[in-house]
Amino acid sequence: QVQLVESGGGLVQAGGSLRLSCAASGSIFSLNVLGWFRQAPGKLRELVARFTSEGRPDYVDSVTGRFTISRDNTKNTMYLTMNNLKPEDTGVYYCAERRPYSTTWINWGQGTQVTVSS
Repeated sequence: QVQLVESGGGLVQAGGSLRLSCAASGSIFSLNVLGWFRQAPGKLRELVARFTSEGRPDYVDSVTGRFTISRDNTKNTMYLTMNNLKPEDTGVYYCAERRPYSTTWINWGQGTQVTVSS
């Protein structure tokens, strides 16, 4: 079982930046199976950014141009750099693992809170 631990959340003003980290431990297939979800209060969890099986970044439209997903294979860590944050970006951000070569998400971190004030 892969363990995923997020960090880096916090309170930031609109227009500010944060960088989230997801440290993966255990026998992970590849960092390409990782992605970031978020869940705003009263809303469903949504996929924000992920790596494709080919290792390319993929984003939901609402964060394209503002968020960047990246990874450090030497540290088994994935990052989400969030710039120009908006109040609607507020939520709990989760690191997740999907089954290789599929769109099924099978494992989740505990989440880290991001709050953007207006």
